[in-house]
Amino acid sequence: MSFTDVPWRNIDLNLLVAFAYLYRYQSVSIAAEKSYVSQSAMSHSLSRLRALFNDVLFERKGHKMMATERAHQLAPTVNKLLDCVSNDLLTSAPFDPADYDGICRIGLTDYAEFIFAPTIFDAIRLQAPKAQVSFVNVNRSNYLALAEQEKLDIVIGSITAPDPAFQSQHLYTESHVCIADPHCIAFEQGLSKYDFANIEHALVSPDGRLATGVDDTLQAEGLNRKVTVATRNFMTIQSLLKGRKLIAIVPKKMADVACEQSLLRYFDPPIRVPDFDISILWFQRKNSDDKSIWLRSLLISLMAQQ
Repeated sequence: MSFTDVPWRNIDLNLLVAFAYLYRYQSVSIAAEKSYVSQSAMSHSLSRLRALFNDVLFERKGHKMMATERAHQLAPTVNKLLDCVSNDLLTSAPFDPADYDGICRIGLTDYAEFIFAPTIFDAIRLQAPKAQVSFVNVNRSNYLALAEQEKLDIVIGSITAPDPAFQSQHLYTESHVCIADPHCIAFEQGLSKYDFANIEHALVSPDGRLATGVDDTLQAEGLNRKVTVATRNFMTIQSLLKGRKLIAIVPKKMADVACEQSLLRYFDPPIRVPDFDISILWFQRKNSDDKSIWLRSLLISLMAQQ
């Protein structure tokens, strides 16, 4: 018989608990005491058990309720079922990253992925060698939808005023620098605001816009710059700058990596460019989840070393 064929609404699985206590203690009163119910409630459960299994199950002999042959047959199965519920359904094994063979899904902004993806991968695999890592590109406008769709464990990036569904923790504050090809632009002695404004600019633009707060700052001083190219991907900016008379304003950590990988160099902007905060976000509902606790602790510790 399939479990779908059983009339479950007529069956109270608590009766199995009553059966186990009655079988163990051979007494209605003691079984009631041990299971924290009244003696009348236990007597009622015994009556329902007898009807369910069409057998007396327990017969009074002296001061004891002795199990019938049918009860002896049922006892191993009942105990096995209750052990399965207790051990497999109600008890969660402690999370051990060394044994974890699932997927760690990390949402990263373009900036965070460029800087941290290799380091994050190495750190996760060091503690969870069986795990897989999936990086998902997110930005301020889509991180909430993608976190739900992609079942992200963590989001890292510059995301101000996170949605109430998330908890967040500040990781560090990042500054900006200008980056360019020194063979095309002479900036060893720095650039004046005028020279800065009159060189063509490349822009990393997550939303595709061709203007930022830098343009407002320049206009307040009577200057305008010309942004001739914008992209959502920093790797494209890095390629564009090589061999061209272009400047880009980028986060300093990005510039550090780019200058290690190429002949590009960076310098301080001649105008004030506000710093920005990098945070780690996770769903409120995962706050007590063992995997989430491990993963965010690992990543927060990792970022503190950068």
